[in-house]
Amino acid sequence: MNRLDRNARLLAVSFAAMAGMVDAIGFLASGGFFLSFMSGNSTRLSVGLVEAAPYVGMVAALLTSFVTGVVAGSLIGRKNTLSPSRRQAFILIIISLLLFAAPLIANFGFLLIGLCFAAFCMGLENTLFEREGSVSFGLTYMTGALVKIGQGLATMISGGPRLEWVPYLLLWLGLISGAAVGALMFGIFGYNSLWLPAAYAGIFALVLLAPHNRFGG
Repeated sequence: MNRLDRNARLLAVSFAAMAGMVDAIGFLASGGFFLSFMSGNSTRLSVGLVEAAPYVGMVAALLTSFVTGVVAGSLIGRKNTLSPSRRQAFILIIISLLLFAAPLIANFGFLLIGLCFAAFCMGLENTLFEREGSVSFGLTYMTGALVKIGQGLATMISGGPRLEWVPYLLLWLGLISGAAVGALMFGIFGYNSLWLPAAYAGIFALVLLAPHNRFGG
């Protein structure tokens, strides 16, 4: 985060808010499972296997969908000359289309498939700031950001730079504010609330495709 310019940081915080929306909506729709926080799902999978719980198949499907999304996002742009912003726009278009389709699929009685579409999108999203084959920082999970906040505060207390932790705080605040919006929307519109982050992704794709956009990847 600290290596990004101000506009790119704003973009990252916005993407984290989008992830928070999707995760909150998925958490409520699935009865307590995550679409982006795969550490939590991994723990649920282990507990479910020990207890022979009926939800094990769902959690395994969500984990697989997320990883598949990461694979797909990492492959996009590796064998062509897409600029970082064009690559991000292409990924966001895919996310927008899949998040739009997910509630339609769920409304036909295939909730798990719709959830897997959304989990795939969260895997894709984590590759938006990929550099040289490595993800620079997580957009859909905040454990790393919280660690950076703690390290930055320790650095400040010991006399080092005072504000290195602030971008990670903003990233975390983006996710939790997006989650609050997602939870609120779910209470009104149910799983159809995913159309909000779908539109969100589509708008940012258009922004990134606009000539002379100021957002860097």
